[in-house]
Amino acid sequence: MARFDKVEPYAGNLRARLLADWAAADGVPVGVGLDAAGKVVPGAGTTGIVGVVILVKENKKAGDTVDIMCAGEIAECPTVAAAFAAGTIITANTTTGALSVTAPSATQAIVGFTVTAGRLHVQGVGKNI
Repeated sequence: MARFDKVEPYAGNLRARLLADWAAADGVPVGVGLDAAGKVVPGAGTTGIVGVVILVKENKKAGDTVDIMCAGEIAECPTVAAAFAAGTIITANTTTGALSVTAPSATQAIVGFTVTAGRLHVQGVGKNI
């Protein structure tokens, strides 16, 4: 199960409220953006991908506040079948927020890279690293 591991609490993350109910996906990281009202949505929203959210154990309701990692490290970061390989650029789908190793494009925004297998270093979200 993925988890925030290293984050600077004053500058590495932000908090915002969810636009809609969101079911916890047992620690699967999701790229998120903000809508025009500043609410968190999976995918790009109107801001583009601004960070990564990990919801664990409990479902969240619309209006609940969540932590969004913008800079830091996520440990045990999985793909569908296994951990991301070391030395890989990780992108988020701008529609669904799903993380993958798909090349950056109009529908895939860079969220970071892996230094070791399964350890995602989040930096330069939405920009070329």
